[in-house]
Amino acid sequence: MNHQRWEHFPHEADMGIRGIGNTRDQAFEQAALAMTAVITDPVQVAAAEMVEITRAAPDDELLLVDWLNALVYEMATRKLLFSRFEVHVKDHVLNAHAFGEPMNPAKHHMAVEVKGATYTALRVAQESNGEWIAQCVVDV
Repeated sequence: MNHQRWEHFPHEADMGIRGIGNTRDQAFEQAALAMTAVITDPVQVAAAEMVEITRAAPDDELLLVDWLNALVYEMATRKLLFSRFEVHVKDHVLNAHAFGEPMNPAKHHMAVEVKGATYTALRVAQESNGEWIAQCVVDV
């Protein structure tokens, strides 16, 4: 069964993002997609350019925050939006490829800027039904 999806959840001033997948890797990919969806409709972003990201952290939760903040950094410095992700996590080391294209306000209709991922509502876990959840609140 395919549990791969993302969703948002409410938070007072910011936005909760949640990635859900059959694997931890898919949950991380879907969390990144949920973060993109805070900014713009990911369907409108072409996967034309690739950025490689590697991160390491002492646990899955900190790795999720580091992964999302690396994407925020890449978006800010390269002026890119991402729409597709390939994530591989092993022993709390993340190797990923993010695919996207340069920001184009006329095309992407950006709603808000994500300033960073936070530790609020931070959770990476495998549920009793087998699906993985990767979530946190992003500062907007």
